[in-house]
Amino acid sequence: MSLVGRTRREALQVNGALLVLAALSLAPLLWMLSVSLMARGEASHFPPPFLPARATLDSYRELFGSTGIGRNFGNSLLVSLAITVLSLLLNTMAGYAFAKLRFAGRERLFQLLLAALVVPAQVAMLPLFLLMKQLGLVNSFWGVIVPAMASVFGIFLVRQYARSIPDELIEAARIDGAGELRIFFQVVLPLLKPVLVTLATFTFMGAWNDFMWPLIVLTDQEHYTLPVALAALSREHIMDVELMMAGAVVTVLPVLVLFLALQRYYMQGLLLGSVKG
Repeated sequence: MSLVGRTRREALQVNGALLVLAALSLAPLLWMLSVSLMARGEASHFPPPFLPARATLDSYRELFGSTGIGRNFGNSLLVSLAITVLSLLLNTMAGYAFAKLRFAGRERLFQLLLAALVVPAQVAMLPLFLLMKQLGLVNSFWGVIVPAMASVFGIFLVRQYARSIPDELIEAARIDGAGELRIFFQVVLPLLKPVLVTLATFTFMGAWNDFMWPLIVLTDQEHYTLPVALAALSREHIMDVELMMAGAVVTVLPVLVLFLALQRYYMQGLLLGSVKG
């Protein structure tokens, strides 16, 4: 067999394997969407059908009409956007400071921050809850937002990328009389755009999907975020598979659309950060 024919066969085998893996990965999501469009009780048949006999939006009408899930959707959107904006600002400033500003104990402090990555998040939840209680932030959106405003991973990601910015560019701005804040916002921030998109995607998806901490700190159902509200709803409608799948679609769809829309910038930020850092 010729080299061209062998190369083509290998390419077909690789693409075929990738296609099979993609189909296996997408099958649960497609079945979730399909079940959400089924009539009540249809998914409980055995064997369960893959496609609805007659597509209907009854589950979505009930979900938004009688369960109050629309309010919880708004809660999740508010909390996730607030966390993303504040996290971008604080993580970016801290990451730039660790990368380019010289101050006493910089490297030791950064090593201490990295050491905190090995501490499981569950270990910190009890002292964090007690702190939120002392601050009067329990059962409020700020109780969810404040602990997520900065993260070690976000600081690390920005620092690694910011180290690639030429020192000569920053020194030239200082010679021209620019202050540190002006340098940061007008010179550094535009150069950090790829990693900012990556960090924003990470942060928004993490805040949107977070279940454990909102479950702990939010006690009033009116403040529930979408994952917590969906878990509470499942206890009341445990046999209503179609309704639960509709809720799952509403929960997954925003972050899926966000990731697909920003996928190119997301991967660019990761790859450039790994190469330049």
